[in-house]
Amino acid sequence: MEKYGVNELRKKYLNFFESKGHLAMKSFSLVPHNDNSLLLINAGMAPLKPYFTGQEIPPRRRVTTCQKCVRTGDIENVGKTARHLTFFEMLGNFSFGDYFKHEALAWSWEFLTEVLKMDPDRLYPSIYGEDEEAYDIWTKEIGVPSEKITRFYRDENGECDNFWEHGAGPCGPCSEIYYDRGEKYGCGKPDCKVGCECDRFMEIWNNVFTQFDGDGKGGYTELENKNIDTGMGLERLAVVVQDVDSVYDIDTMKAIRDKICELAGTTYQSDEAKDVSIRLITDHIRSSTFMISDGIMPSNEGRGYVLRRLIRRAVRHGRKLGIDKQFMAELAQTVIAESKDGYPELEDKKEFILQVLSQEEGKFDKTIDQGLTILTQMQEELEASGAKELKGADAFKLYDTYGFPLDLTLEIMQEKGYTVDEKGFAAAMQEQKEKARGARKTTNYMGAEETVYQHIDPTITSKFVGYDRLTHNSKISVLTTEEEVVSALTDGQTGTIIVDETPFYATMGGQTADKGTITEGDNEFAVKDTIHLQGGRIGHVGVVTKGMFKVGDTVTLTVDAANRQNTGKNHSATHLLQKALRIVLGSHVEQAGSYVDAERLRFDFTHFSAMTDEEIAKVEAIVNEQIAKNLQVVTEEMSVEDAKKTGAMALFGEKYGDKVRVVQMKADGEEAFSVELCGGTHVANTGVISYFKIISESGVAAGVRRIEALTGDGLMKHYAMQEELLKEVAKAAKAEPAKLLQKVTSLQEELKALQSENEKLKAKLANDAVGDVDSKIQEVKGMKVLAMDVPDVDMNGLRNLGDQMKEKIGDGVVVLASANGGKVTLLAMATDAAIKKGAHAGNLIKEIASLVGGGGGGRPNMAQAGGKNPAGIPDALAKVVSVIESQLA
Repeated sequence: MEKYGVNELRKKYLNFFESKGHLAMKSFSLVPHNDNSLLLINAGMAPLKPYFTGQEIPPRRRVTTCQKCVRTGDIENVGKTARHLTFFEMLGNFSFGDYFKHEALAWSWEFLTEVLKMDPDRLYPSIYGEDEEAYDIWTKEIGVPSEKITRFYRDENGECDNFWEHGAGPCGPCSEIYYDRGEKYGCGKPDCKVGCECDRFMEIWNNVFTQFDGDGKGGYTELENKNIDTGMGLERLAVVVQDVDSVYDIDTMKAIRDKICELAGTTYQSDEAKDVSIRLITDHIRSSTFMISDGIMPSNEGRGYVLRRLIRRAVRHGRKLGIDKQFMAELAQTVIAESKDGYPELEDKKEFILQVLSQEEGKFDKTIDQGLTILTQMQEELEASGAKELKGADAFKLYDTYGFPLDLTLEIMQEKGYTVDEKGFAAAMQEQKEKARGARKTTNYMGAEETVYQHIDPTITSKFVGYDRLTHNSKISVLTTEEEVVSALTDGQTGTIIVDETPFYATMGGQTADKGTITEGDNEFAVKDTIHLQGGRIGHVGVVTKGMFKVGDTVTLTVDAANRQNTGKNHSATHLLQKALRIVLGSHVEQAGSYVDAERLRFDFTHFSAMTDEEIAKVEAIVNEQIAKNLQVVTEEMSVEDAKKTGAMALFGEKYGDKVRVVQMKADGEEAFSVELCGGTHVANTGVISYFKIISESGVAAGVRRIEALTGDGLMKHYAMQEELLKEVAKAAKAEPAKLLQKVTSLQEELKALQSENEKLKAKLANDAVGDVDSKIQEVKGMKVLAMDVPDVDMNGLRNLGDQMKEKIGDGVVVLASANGGKVTLLAMATDAAIKKGAHAGNLIKEIASLVGGGGGGRPNMAQAGGKNPAGIPDALAKVVSVIESQLA
C-alpha cells in the first residue's frame, strides 16, 4: 500500500467515482442551506437531503463529494483523546434511485484494493445480520471469505449500528469495511475482533442502503427508488494509508501540530498535559479557519458562538503552552497552505480569515488575563470557604464583564475540581436581557442590523422589462439615501431609485448589473449599480449629477448600450463555451459557477483534470466556428417540464419558478447548438460576438476547473495591452521584439553563470572567515565540540560550511552563528555518534536561541534558529559547552 497525502487521497477518491459516472461536486458550505434542523453541516449527506427526500432534483443521479463538516457534540473530549475532532472531511458517493448494493460494495472494494492497494487480507466487511443480499455480494461476487464477514444484530432495545433509521421514513441496512491495523494497536485480548473498542480494527467505509420505508413501529416496506449514502472519513482513511498512530499524525494535521510546537518551544509527546493542548489547538484552528471562510463570524449566538468558543478555547490552551503572543492567524496560514488544494476558497479569503482571527484573539487578549486573575481569586475564596461550586452570579460576572464564555469557566473550574451553578448563570443572563430589552437596537427578523431597504413599503415591487428594450419610461416609487427613505434626492446626493418598471438588469446568475442614466427633463442620475432587493424590488444605486428627483416623478431610464452589448457578448459566449466543453471533454461537464461583465467572462465547470493545450484549442475552434455561423439567439418562456423536454441545461443550485426562460442558439432549419435555462441578457445572434479567446485555464477546487476568456472589444484591448507590454519588455532587454526570445535566453545563461560564481565566492569567504578550525575545537566529556561565529553568511552557506566542519572534526557537534543584515542565523549539527551519547541539536538550539532574541528547533541531527540580536552571539556560543555537558550527563 502506497502512502498518499490527504490531498492526494481526496483527489483519488473523487476521480475514481467520476470514472464511475458520478458528478464530483465541490463541498457545500458549512452553513446549511434552507435547513433549520442543523446549526452546521455535520455529515457528508446533510447538504444532499433535498435530493434524498425528493424535494429537489439532483444535478445527476450519481454524485460524489468531499464534504467539510463540523461537530461539537463531544467537544470536551477533543485534545484529551487522539481520535476526537470537531472538524473533519467526509468522502461520499451517492446514488439517487440509480445503482444499489452490487455496485456500491464492488466499487468500495475496488477503490481500497486496486486504487489504494490495500491488502485484502486486512479488510473485514460487516453487514446487518439479516441482510443476506449484502452477504451474498461480499462472498459470491467480490470473493471475500465468509469467515471474514461480521454480522451485527439488533440489541434488546431493537437497535443496531448496522441499520440506519431515525423514526418513521426511509431507512435501511449498512455494510462497513474495517481495516486491521495490527496487534500493536490491539487490546491484547484473545477475542479481539471487528467491533472491539480498541484501535486495532478501524472502520474506514460505511455503505448505507436506503432500502425501506419504515413506519417507526418495526414495519418496513421496500422503496421503489432505493438510494446509496456512503460515508468515509478522509482523516481516518489517511491514518490507515499513512500508517500513523492517530489523526493528529497525518500529514496535513502534523504540519499544524508541528507549527504549534514551534511557537510554544515544545515537542509533541514529551508531556501529556501539553499534548492535550497541542491536539486541541490543532483541531480548533482547522474548524475556525474553515468556518470563517464560509462567512461565519464570531458572536454570542448560534454558529457564531460555536466559532467564538473554538477560538477562545484554542487561545487559552495556547497560553497554557506558554505562547505569549497572538498566534491564531499564523496557525491559520498553515491550515490554508495544507488544505487549499481541496478548498481554494481558503486562499481566496486568506486575508479576511486572518483578519477575523486576529481581531477575535485581540478582543480576548484584552480580557483573558484580568478574567483569569478574577477567576483565580474566586477559586481561592471557594477553597477558603470549603465550597465546591462557583455561584452563577460570579460566572455571569466573568461572562458579562470579562468576555469569558460560560463553557470556558466550566472547563477551567472542572480542571481544578469545582462545579459551576449553571442555573444561576442562566437566571442572571435572563435578568440582564430583560433590562436591555428596552434599549435594544432595531434589528430585522434575521437578527441583523436594519438597512434602509427594510423600511420600504412591502407592497411596492418592480418589474424588469429590459430584454427587448434599453430605454423605458416609468414612475419613481421609492427614493433612499444610504441611511433613510426620502421623498427627494438632490444634486450630489448618493442614493437608490426604485421605479415600477425598469430596463436595467440587476446582478444575478453570474451576470453583472447594467449601468446607465435616469433622467427627467434636465435632471440626471448616474446609475453605478443595479441590485435585487427583498420583496421583488430592483434598486438603481448611484448619484444625482444634476438637478432633483422626487417620488412620483415619471423618469426615463436609459441603459448603457455598449456595456449591455459587451456583457451580452460574454454571456452568450459562455453558453457556447459550455457546449463546446461537453463536446471536447465529455458529458460530465457541468457548470459550477460563472461571472460575466463587459470586459471578460469566467466559467467554472466540473472536470477531473487540467485541460491540455490541444483540448483548449479544440474548444476555442468550436466556439469560434459557431460565432462565424451567425447562430440566432432565440429566447422563449415555458414551464419547467417543457424546458426539460428541450434538453435545456439547468445550473445546479439555482431555484427556478413555474415559468423559466430557455435560451437557444441555432441556425435556421438545424438542431440547436446550445439550449440552457437562463435569465440573463444576450446578443441577437452569435456573429455579434466577433471572436472568442481563452486566456487561462486553471483548477479552483477538486474536480472543478475554471476558464477565463475574452470576446470582441475586450479581446482587442487585451491584444493591445500585450503588444504594448512586449514593446516595453523588448526595450528593457535592449532587443527588437522579434529577437526577444534569443535575448532572454542569453541573459538567463549569463545570470546562471554569475550565480554559480557568486556561490563559489560566498563559500570561499565563509571558509576564509573560519580560519584555523583545529584551535577552536573543544572537547566535552570525550566528544568534540566546535562553536564558531562566521559573519555575513546566509543559512545555505552555513549548512554547506556545517557539513564541511562536521567532516573535519569527525564525530561531535558543530554550532555556527552568523550575523547578516542585522539578523542572526544559528545552525547546530550532531553526528550519529554524538546523538547516541545524548547530544540533540534541536534541544541545543532552543537553549541558546533566546540569547540572540529568537527561537527555533529541529531534529536531533540538525536544527536552526533565527534571531534579532547580533550582540548576543558571543553569549550564545559560550553557552554551547554547558548545554552539551548537561545533554551528555
